[in-house]
Amino acid sequence: MKVKTAAKINLALDVTGKLPNGYHTLESVFQTVGLYDEISVELTDKGISLTCEVPEEFAASDPIPCDERNIAYKAAKLFFEENGMDCGCHIHIKKGIPSQAGMGGGSTDAAAVLYCLGELTGKSVSRPEKLGADVPFFLTGGTACVEGIGEIIKPVADYSGRILVIAKGKEGVSTAQAYGNIDSLSAPNHPETHKLVEAIESFPDTAYRYFGNLFEQAVELAEVGDIKAAMLENDSLSAVMTGSGSAVFGLFSDCGTAEKCAEKLQNMGYFACVCETVPESFIIIEN
Repeated sequence: MKVKTAAKINLALDVTGKLPNGYHTLESVFQTVGLYDEISVELTDKGISLTCEVPEEFAASDPIPCDERNIAYKAAKLFFEENGMDCGCHIHIKKGIPSQAGMGGGSTDAAAVLYCLGELTGKSVSRPEKLGADVPFFLTGGTACVEGIGEIIKPVADYSGRILVIAKGKEGVSTAQAYGNIDSLSAPNHPETHKLVEAIESFPDTAYRYFGNLFEQAVELAEVGDIKAAMLENDSLSAVMTGSGSAVFGLFSDCGTAEKCAEKLQNMGYFACVCETVPESFIIIEN
């Protein structure tokens, strides 16, 4: 089975607390976007193997492991162990989502593997969050309010069809370092996540006014500031970093304006593409 599996952005992202076990609690609005990895899964007699196709511009900033360290491999291992199956599979990943971007590239790959194995075998796993906090969201995708450590997922009204430019520089962000920086912020300005949800439900054309990301105050990357400035100078309605970094998304009112902005960002040396918000994670290519 072969599927395209979507990236996500955080339309809003706030950190609301820290648990005794060290995990941080979040309030966020997740949105799947039309930037995809391609995942192929083929059942085999035994063992798990994994191969990757990674564009040079992605591999240079963050080498992606193509072995048992890859979360997609771990997803297959969990699936077979939980279902007591002694067969195996071959997984092939063709990357289209930048890594270390805050777009869930690894988590969406893991979700796609679980989805494909489920379709191929008729079985499932009970706790996909064991693989990572973002994995359960990607099993459905769309627009959702996510709370807790990522395990509380509440669907929000459809926000698909919105035009975006997504851009990323060479710099990546360590998630652990980003959370450490969050802990040291004094009097941070918190995004109004619940107002964003209300706007998407009632006045979606104004929702961009409530886009925001607390991590922008904790992660100081020159490239993020430069990309945001370029987007705003080229008529984006809003420009915000996603996740703990380092990709930035800008919302645009029309494709022509978005394409001009993407071209300017590419000429500045950044990865940049035009895409839309999409209502689901997976597009089936071969079944």
